[in-house]
Amino acid sequence: MTIATPAPLEIPQQATLETELTTRTMGGDLRLLVASGLRDGAEAERDLRRVADRIDAWARRLTRFRDDSDLALLNADPARLDVALRPTLAAAMTHARAMSAATAGVVDVSLLDARLAAEADGHPSLPRVTSWSLTGEGRDRRLLRTDPVRFDLDGVAKGWIADRALRLLDAYPAALVDADGDIAVRTAGPTDWQVAVPHPEEAGVELARLQPPADWPGGRFGIATSGTSVHRWQTARGETHHLIDPWTGLPAETDVVQATVVAERAGLAEALAKAAVIRGAQAGPAVLEAGGAWAALLLLASGDLLALPGTDRWLD
Repeated sequence: MTIATPAPLEIPQQATLETELTTRTMGGDLRLLVASGLRDGAEAERDLRRVADRIDAWARRLTRFRDDSDLALLNADPARLDVALRPTLAAAMTHARAMSAATAGVVDVSLLDARLAAEADGHPSLPRVTSWSLTGEGRDRRLLRTDPVRFDLDGVAKGWIADRALRLLDAYPAALVDADGDIAVRTAGPTDWQVAVPHPEEAGVELARLQPPADWPGGRFGIATSGTSVHRWQTARGETHHLIDPWTGLPAETDVVQATVVAERAGLAEALAKAAVIRGAQAGPAVLEAGGAWAALLLLASGDLLALPGTDRWLD
C-alpha cells in the first residue's frame, strides 16, 4: 500500500510542521510522519530516527530470516515443547494468539512448514489442532507446544510493530507509522491525511482513498492490505501464493484478490485483511464484522469491489 501525499493536518489553534522519515526495514519500506510545533522540527527528526532504530531492532528479533533472531532460535528446535520467551518475542506471540482468536482461527502463525512445503510444491497433511499456547506473565512468559511446529510471524509482526511504534510518538499531536503497508495512525481530530489503495494488477490505478470521517473525534486507527498478488511463485500445479488456509495447509483457494481493512489498530486490520482473503467473498465479510473491522474493501477476481457496510464514511 502507498500513502498519498497528505495535506496539512487540521489541528485547531496550533501551528504545525510535518516531519517525515523514510527508510528500509523488515524487508520493505518504513515511513514515519508526525505533526509538531514549528520550532520542534529538529527534535522531531531525532525522535523519528530513534523510533526507526527501535523498529529495526524489533524486526531483527522477530524475523525468521536471521539465524540469530529470537524467532529463528525458537524454530531451530521445534521438538522443544516448553520454551522461555524473551520479552519482544513474547509480546509478539501474545498478539499473534489474540489475532487468531479475532479471526476465528484463520490467522495462524504456526504454519511455517506448510508455507515452505507449498513453496517446494509439496502437499502437506496438517491436522487442524491447536498446537501451541502461552503461559506465565512478563519475563516468565513461556511457549508450550503439543506438536513440533515452527512459526512465521510475517505480516502479524509488522502490524504489531506499527502499533507499538505509534505509541512511542504519543508526545506529538498526530503521527503515522507505515510499516511496509501496515499503517497505524493517530490524529487529534479531523485530518486531510489520506491513504491510497492501489490496484494490485494495474500500475498507477487507485481503487479508493481512505481517510477518517468528517466527524472523526480523534484517536488511533489502523489500515492494512493483504492479497494474493504478492509473494507468488510457480509450481508444477501452476502459479500460487503465500496465504495458507489453516484447514488445508495449502495456499487458499479464494475469489478475493485483495482486501483492505480499517480497524482500531494496525495489527487487527492486518489480521482481518488476511483472513478476509483466505475465507473469500462468501465467508470473509462475516469474519470482518465479527472481528471488529470498521471498514473494508474487497477486490474480487471478477473485478468487482465489495465494501463492508459503513465503509463509505471512510472514502474520500
